[in-house]
Amino acid sequence: MPISRSDWSARERAHQERADRLTAEHRARSARGEKHPVWDFLFTYYGYKPAQLRRWHPGAGVELEEAAEREGWRWYSPGLSVGSVVPDAAAFAQEKPELAGLIERMLRRTASRPGQFGCFGLHEWAMVYRAEDHRHPVPLRLGQAGTDAVVENHELRCTHFDAFRFFTPEAVPRNRTGLSRDTQPLFEQPGCLHAGMDLYRWAMKLGPLVPGELLLDTFELARDIRLLDMQAAPYDLAAWGVEPVRIETTDGKAEYVRQQRSFADRGALLRSRLLIAWLGQDAGSQSAQGAHRLSDAAISNRSVSTRSAAS
Repeated sequence: MPISRSDWSARERAHQERADRLTAEHRARSARGEKHPVWDFLFTYYGYKPAQLRRWHPGAGVELEEAAEREGWRWYSPGLSVGSVVPDAAAFAQEKPELAGLIERMLRRTASRPGQFGCFGLHEWAMVYRAEDHRHPVPLRLGQAGTDAVVENHELRCTHFDAFRFFTPEAVPRNRTGLSRDTQPLFEQPGCLHAGMDLYRWAMKLGPLVPGELLLDTFELARDIRLLDMQAAPYDLAAWGVEPVRIETTDGKAEYVRQQRSFADRGALLRSRLLIAWLGQDAGSQSAQGAHRLSDAAISNRSVSTRSAAS
C-alpha cells in the first residue's frame, strides 16, 4: 500500500530527530576536535557519517507518493502513480550482485547457527598481546605483563575475522581457529559481539532497502555492544567514565556472558527484520527459524556456559 506524502514526511522527520539525538555527543566532540576511545569507533571503523545515518528510507517495495525529488536516488524506481517512487531490491541485486550475495549469506548463515558464549571478549586482549604499541593510547589496567598473562591463561576462541585480523603476530596461533576473509561466512555466529555490531554495517550497505527506523535500531545495538566490548577490554578507561567488566575474574566472565546473551537475542530479531524488509516474508521466516534455534541452543547450553564462565 502506498504511503502518502504527509505520512512519510512525518516518519522522515521523526527519524531525523532520533538520528540527531543518537549522534549529538559525537558531533559536539568532533566540532571541538576531541577523540573518544569508545564511541569514535562507530563512525571511524564503520566509516558512515552522521548525515548518512540521518537519511530516512521506507524499505524495499514500499511506495512513496509525491516523492519526485527521489526519482534520481540510487536504487529507487518509479512507482505506480505519477511522482511516486519505490526502493527496488532487484535493481540493487543487479548492480551489486556480489554484495547482495554476501549480505544474504552472512545474515542467513549467522541466523542458522547456535551462539557461542565462551570468548569473554579476549579479542581485544589479543590485539595488544606482547605488543609495544597499542591501538588505543590509554594505559592497560593490568599492565603489559598482567595482560599477557590473561591471554596465556585462556584459550582464544574468536570467530570474527575483522577482530582476528588485528591480533598481534604472537596471538594469532593461540586462536582456536584460523580465520580468513574468504571463510568469514563459515564461522560467523550470533553470540559474537562484532557479528551483532555488523548488523549496522549490512543495514547501511542495503541503503534504501532498509526502513530508516530499523537502521537506527541496528545502530543502537552496535552502540550498546561497543560499550561492553570496551568494558571487557584490557584498557583503563576510567578517565572516560567506563567501568570495566573484569573478564579475568569469575564474576566478570559471568557478567560478560549475561550481556552477550542479551545482545545475541536482540541481534537475532534485527537480523530477521533485515531479511524481511529486504527480501520479503519468506526470507524473514527462515531467519526467524534460525533465531528460534539460537534461543533453544542458548537455553540448553546455559549450564555449560555458566560452568565455562566460572573456569
